[in-house]
Amino acid sequence: MEPDPDGDIDHGAPLPPYRQLAGILAARIRRGDWQPNRAIPSEAHLVQEYGLARATVRRAIAVLVDQGVLFVVPQRGTFVKPDSEQPSMPNA
Repeated sequence: MEPDPDGDIDHGAPLPPYRQLAGILAARIRRGDWQPNRAIPSEAHLVQEYGLARATVRRAIAVLVDQGVLFVVPQRGTFVKPDSEQPSMPNA
Protein backbone atom coordinates (compact mmCIF):
# COMPACT_ATOMS: atom_id res chain seq x y z
CA MET A 1 0.00 0.00 0.00
CA GLU A 2 1.31 3.41 -0.99
CA PRO A 3 1.92 5.78 1.97
CA ASP A 4 -0.29 8.86 2.03
CA PRO A 5 1.86 12.00 1.64
CA ASP A 6 -0.66 13.84 3.82
CA GLY A 7 -0.95 10.99 6.31
CA ASP A 8 -0.32 11.02 10.02
CA ILE A 9 1.75 8.69 12.15
CA ASP A 10 -0.34 5.87 13.61
CA HIS A 11 1.33 4.87 16.87
CA GLY A 12 -0.89 1.77 17.12
CA ALA A 13 0.09 0.42 13.70
CA PRO A 14 2.39 -2.60 13.30
CA LEU A 15 4.81 -0.52 11.19
CA PRO A 16 7.24 1.44 13.42
CA PRO A 17 6.83 5.25 13.41
CA TYR A 18 10.22 5.85 11.76
CA ARG A 19 9.24 3.62 8.82
CA GLN A 20 5.85 5.35 8.56
CA LEU A 21 7.61 8.74 8.47
CA ALA A 22 10.13 7.53 5.89
CA GLY A 23 7.22 6.42 3.70
CA ILE A 24 5.41 9.72 4.13
CA LEU A 25 8.54 11.75 3.30
CA ALA A 26 9.27 9.58 0.23
CA ALA A 27 5.65 10.05 -0.94
CA ARG A 28 5.95 13.81 -0.48
CA ILE A 29 9.15 13.82 -2.56
CA ARG A 30 7.44 11.80 -5.33
CA ARG A 31 4.52 14.24 -5.23
CA GLY A 32 6.95 17.10 -5.80
CA ASP A 33 6.76 18.83 -2.42
CA TRP A 34 10.57 19.12 -2.47
CA GLN A 35 12.60 19.32 -5.67
CA PRO A 36 16.00 17.67 -6.31
CA ASN A 37 18.93 19.46 -4.67
CA ARG A 38 16.52 21.34 -2.38
CA ALA A 39 16.38 20.96 1.38
CA ILE A 40 13.56 19.16 3.15
CA PRO A 41 12.28 20.72 6.39
CA SER A 42 14.64 20.60 9.35
CA GLU A 43 14.58 17.80 11.90
CA ALA A 44 13.12 20.24 14.43
CA HIS A 45 10.30 21.12 12.02
CA LEU A 46 9.54 17.44 11.30
CA VAL A 47 9.58 16.67 15.04
CA GLN A 48 6.95 19.34 15.59
CA GLU A 49 4.90 18.54 12.47
CA TYR A 50 4.62 14.80 13.17
CA GLY A 51 4.85 14.78 16.98
CA LEU A 52 7.79 12.40 17.06
CA ALA A 53 11.05 12.27 18.97
CA ARG A 54 14.12 13.69 17.24
CA ALA A 55 15.73 10.23 17.25
CA THR A 56 12.73 8.84 15.36
CA VAL A 57 12.96 11.59 12.73
CA ARG A 58 16.71 11.01 12.38
CA ARG A 59 16.14 7.29 11.90
CA ALA A 60 13.54 7.93 9.17
CA ILE A 61 15.93 10.29 7.39
CA ALA A 62 18.75 7.72 7.71
CA VAL A 63 16.54 5.13 5.97
CA LEU A 64 16.01 7.49 3.03
CA VAL A 65 19.71 8.43 2.93
CA ASP A 66 20.62 4.72 2.82
CA GLN A 67 18.16 4.24 -0.04
CA GLY A 68 19.65 7.12 -2.03
CA VAL A 69 16.56 9.33 -1.81
CA LEU A 70 18.16 12.01 0.40
CA PHE A 71 21.66 13.24 1.15
CA VAL A 72 23.00 15.23 4.08
CA VAL A 73 25.29 18.24 3.88
CA PRO A 74 26.82 18.91 7.31
CA GLN A 75 25.71 22.23 8.79
CA ARG A 76 23.44 22.86 5.77
CA GLY A 77 20.64 20.31 5.98
CA THR A 78 19.12 17.28 4.30
CA PHE A 79 18.47 17.50 0.58
CA VAL A 80 16.58 15.54 -2.08
CA LYS A 81 19.03 13.57 -4.17
CA PRO A 82 18.75 14.32 -7.89
CA ASP A 83 17.71 11.51 -10.25
CA SER A 84 16.95 9.16 -7.40
CA GLU A 85 14.66 6.22 -7.72
CA GLN A 86 11.89 6.98 -5.27
CA PRO A 87 10.86 3.77 -3.49
CA SER A 88 7.21 3.08 -2.85
CA MET A 89 7.98 1.92 0.69
CA PRO A 90 11.29 2.27 2.52
CA ASN A 91 13.06 -0.87 3.65
CA ALA A 92 14.82 -0.66 6.99
